[in-house]
Amino acid sequence: MNRIQQLFQKKWNNVLNIYCTAGYPLLNSTIEVMEALQANGADLIELGIPYSDPLADGPVIQESGGIALQNGMTIKILVEQLQSMRQAVSVPVILMGYINPVLQYGFEKFCRDVSAAGVDGLILPDIPIREFETEYGAAVKKYGLDFIFLVTPETSEERIRKIDELSTGFVYAVSSSSTTGKEKNFSDMEAYLKRLKEMHLTNPVLVGFGIKDKASFESACAHANGAIIGSAYIKALQENPDIKTTTKKFLEGILK
Repeated sequence: MNRIQQLFQKKWNNVLNIYCTAGYPLLNSTIEVMEALQANGADLIELGIPYSDPLADGPVIQESGGIALQNGMTIKILVEQLQSMRQAVSVPVILMGYINPVLQYGFEKFCRDVSAAGVDGLILPDIPIREFETEYGAAVKKYGLDFIFLVTPETSEERIRKIDELSTGFVYAVSSSSTTGKEKNFSDMEAYLKRLKEMHLTNPVLVGFGIKDKASFESACAHANGAIIGSAYIKALQENPDIKTTTKKFLEGILK
């Protein structure tokens, strides 16, 4: 079993996945941020690869990505940083990014290098299902990586079933068809999450987009296996870039 499967075998509910941006707040902050997240209760870390045109990201994550790019972050540098990751980080780690910079690096080379560094899975939301099946899935599988697809409230049952069939690790349930960081009405989201639950998917379901505090985390977890918090954590780092202090305070606010 890989680390993501081990996590869900050990902890089926209330799984907390925190998103952070590689190379933010400083170029060499990546591992420090990950260590702080692990130390303060994150079950899973979603590490964002900064990109100049991040379609799914709201303004907070876009800004952190812009700063990371200005800091000099590239996939090559990220791969170098991740070489030491598993000396200190034992929780599952997923890379979230967009296909263009990965293709520039070389898709199979990317899969090989991040897998060798100890990365467990990938989220590349702009890869269409058909292209994943025909072009990219083989390399992902070859290097033992999980691949996580996104579903939204508008995704048809047929497509959700197909995504569940292709996904490994978990299914990422976007709380609404918007960008990250937007305010959400959780009563509107409840019916959608109940529908997913009643489909008895093979994979666990984590909810993302708009989860920001203890109340929204608990609301999401009532109908799914866990939730993903991104913009709210990045915002906390923007307000106070002291990584250890900010991370401890932020996660205590969610988990205590």
